Amino acid sequence: MIKESASEPRSLKIENLDSDLVVVGGGLSGLCAAIAAARNGLKVVLIQDRPVLGGNASSEVRLWVLGATSHGGNNNRWAREGGIINELLLENQFRNPGGNPVIFDSILQDWADREDNLTLLVNTVVFHCESSDNQIRKVHGFNSQNSTMYHVTGSLFADSSGDGILVHLSGAAYRMGAEQAEEFDEPMAPGEDYGKLLGHSLYFYSKDVGHPVDYVAPELALKDVPALIPRYRSFKTSEHGCSLWWIEWGGRLDTIHQSEEIKIELQKIVYGVWNYIKNSGEFPEARNLALEWVGTIPGKRESRRGEGAYMLTQKDIVQQIPYSDSVSHGGWSIDLHPADGIYGQEQGCNQYHAKGIYGIPFRCMYSQNIRNLFLNGRLLSASHVAFGSTRVMATSSAVGQAIGTAAAVCKKHNALPHELPDSELMHTLKNRLSADGHYVPNFDALSHDNLVTEAKITVSSEYRLTGFEHSGGWKPLNESYGQLLPVTNSGDHLITVPCIASEPTELTIEIRVAEKPSNHTPERVVAEHKHTLTSGEQQISIPLQGEFASQYQFVCFKKNPLVSIGLSQDFAAGILTVKQGGLEKVSTKAKQDAPEGLGVDSFEFWVPERRPKGQNIAFQSATSLHSFSKQSLTKGALRPTALPNVWMAKPSDPYPNITLEWDKPVTAKTLTLNLDCDYDHPLESVQYRHHDRVMPLLAHQIRCFVNGQLYRQIHDNRMGVIRIELNPEEPLEKLGLSLRNSQGAPVAVFGIRIDE
Repeated sequence: MIKESASEPRSLKIENLDSDLVVVGGGLSGLCAAIAAARNGLKVVLIQDRPVLGGNASSEVRLWVLGATSHGGNNNRWAREGGIINELLLENQFRNPGGNPVIFDSILQDWADREDNLTLLVNTVVFHCESSDNQIRKVHGFNSQNSTMYHVTGSLFADSSGDGILVHLSGAAYRMGAEQAEEFDEPMAPGEDYGKLLGHSLYFYSKDVGHPVDYVAPELALKDVPALIPRYRSFKTSEHGCSLWWIEWGGRLDTIHQSEEIKIELQKIVYGVWNYIKNSGEFPEARNLALEWVGTIPGKRESRRGEGAYMLTQKDIVQQIPYSDSVSHGGWSIDLHPADGIYGQEQGCNQYHAKGIYGIPFRCMYSQNIRNLFLNGRLLSASHVAFGSTRVMATSSAVGQAIGTAAAVCKKHNALPHELPDSELMHTLKNRLSADGHYVPNFDALSHDNLVTEAKITVSSEYRLTGFEHSGGWKPLNESYGQLLPVTNSGDHLITVPCIASEPTELTIEIRVAEKPSNHTPERVVAEHKHTLTSGEQQISIPLQGEFASQYQFVCFKKNPLVSIGLSQDFAAGILTVKQGGLEKVSTKAKQDAPEGLGVDSFEFWVPERRPKGQNIAFQSATSLHSFSKQSLTKGALRPTALPNVWMAKPSDPYPNITLEWDKPVTAKTLTLNLDCDYDHPLESVQYRHHDRVMPLLAHQIRCFVNGQLYRQIHDNRMGVIRIELNPEEPLEKLGLSLRNSQGAPVAVFGIRIDE
């Protein structure tokens, strides 16, 4: 029993914590920053003001995680963010095929709990910071659940809070709202009529319970939905959760200090919309639907943005400007929303895509005036227009990993963030990020400081691309359809493709390439072939252009409903098919028609179909188009870019293996394998049911041999990056890897890295 006598006023319990990095905000960007720093040896405190991790991706809000893949609805092939966010999404794909947001919560918690260097404080609100000499020294937080005050000191700080509480309290420069078009020469900058801020959204879930359910609306529910919501005809009983992202409001208000007022209005809208669906008589199919869940906190899109050493702008995204300090990437459209939201006459968003992904400079990731403060997640230094692309969670998560890793580089070398861009430490940062599976644009991830480059490499087999068997039925050309092919081997190549014509007709086939080799927008037609077809099954021959050996060629079969082409069930790493067309969630048309003077490009969308659709086109070639050789194991990117960049064993190879041998013994600490986890698939965290629980080309069984002895076995692998800690006390002369794929697809490896 505890019994306290009357006394003077009491103080709260106080805990003092010391760390190398303090991360304020436990959304995905903050979590990835904290994990990255902890894995790289820093003592980290992660302060989250909610009971769960994940922010807008958590079960409290339930927004899907997306980034550069853009639902697979643009031309950014193999663009999914790597590193820690990729681990989380691959694990979610396996554990949570139904897209349950509560299960995703548990995965995030598991990943945080694994890190011994990470101290997690949930339900803790930061309300004060102490600074000196333009550096933050300490933050103060309060946890209402355990009635404890936390005083947390650190060498470095990362504001991942979304609303920028640490940016605000520390005196860091920031912005809120849209710039004038003239400031950064951004034609997309909105005016007052459109609005300067993106609003909040509140989601709801419904469920078919198998019997009629009545609904009595609460008093706050919005009345007369058809009169107040111009787009009321867009509501469907088949959609709920973040599929109704356009239930948005608040862009005309202060999205920080008026957030509660915005939430109340959104609650009125949600309950009113559900009342309209259930009781208007317009939705008889809603008879058995029950309202299962309504969010209690809105998902925020925009508030403060930090000012860093550089501010990302519209041109950086559209022109894909490369910078020497680009350490992460983005690829979501420039996605701006009207401030009036659901009450406005405008469509819910205006999306304009670039022709490929863009790099994000490190200079956007730290404050221009607070010397030890990183700008993470929505706080990234970007104009309002550029923020329309960078704000999405997978992109923010990748930025978080870059920041957490940069913090480790700073700590190890006694540096501050602003000292990295113009020093050798930038190379150190890129190398470390690449080793951890994070994608750094335009960076050779394997050639530097890698013991594998000094070894003799032997592989059991190398796949040579000579065709795909006709084993997958027929594809009617109801839309134009294309096959991406790498044609790198010298000489003239002729492929033959099976087809069926229902009557005599002419089929047009175009060979296309992207203007920039690393893009996958097939904008340039380099050859056109017209084939006269007779009725019935036949073969057509297509010559391929040998002068484009440094990039993919698109073999495009133009729309002709009278013709079907043969398909294959064969897989190959870095090879896929696309169709010309839009995807409703991100582009309503098959072509982006940009208005004159808007500063964005017009081009066609050629997008993939999700498995089990999207099979490769059957073809045969007398010559090898491309060799998936062992040279890819030690150079290039760790994903397909301009070319596949991958070693792949022959499908007939029963026991694919790789052997590394050194002339002299070496000292090795860590082995990292980068496998093919299909970076083209978007892997949304909720709402989607993914066809595969494990990616088809992943090696599921891995055996590692050190100096001829079995050292480590991994079974049932589902991750794209495998790290094995070696014994530096044992000189390494020979290392062997035996790889198996239980799904029957060939084994593919993007690269091997061994660190001293």
